[in-house]
Amino acid sequence: MKISDIPFGTTDWSTVPKTEHKGDTGLATWQTCHFGGIRVRMVEYSPGYLADHWCVKGHILLCLAGELTTELADGRVFVLKPGMSYQVADEAEPHRSSTSVGAKLFIVD
Repeated sequence: MKISDIPFGTTDWSTVPKTEHKGDTGLATWQTCHFGGIRVRMVEYSPGYLADHWCVKGHILLCLAGELTTELADGRVFVLKPGMSYQVADEAEPHRSSTSVGAKLFIVD
């Protein structure tokens, strides 16, 4: 990722509108900002959330609260707890997320 042509700024996430995205089960609530070609999101997953697709987009993801399970298409499973992160490149390893208890994430992609 190359970051260019973005002046210094701050984001008050309490003012960023929320959008809802249904999973196979549960709900994801996104707050999204765009800075040039970079998307930055605060995402909250409801308890019982399961993504409705395998994602192939690259992300840098930080778990802020709760617990997130990420399954890779090859069968590997990773659990993120608060303070843990993962990173994956575009088109590198299809993945999908779920949570039994809910999770709050900060995502850059």
